[in-house]
Amino acid sequence: MIFARVGEGRPYPDHGLTTSRQWSQVPPRQVRIESLVTTKRTLDLALVLSEDSTFYGDLFAHVVSWRGELYLEDGLHRALRAALQQRGLLHARVLELAG
Repeated sequence: MIFARVGEGRPYPDHGLTTSRQWSQVPPRQVRIESLVTTKRTLDLALVLSEDSTFYGDLFAHVVSWRGELYLEDGLHRALRAALQQRGLLHARVLELAG
């Protein structure tokens, strides 16, 4: 299994970060891909294979830490691509939520 679990939706409360500018205030760190719970069940294979899939977005995945779990909110394509390249770590902005 690539991820800890495949989830559907965001089980954590709304955190209010909606723009890349807001997320850029969260410092990036490395997380283990196998510790992530996805918030999406499907993805577009064309985006996974695209060379420039992060060209217009944040270079880092967005992860929410809540109740002891790491939820991959944005960056499923980057995480899967990293796993396919046999990299176990992903650089992500990790937002810590109380709860």
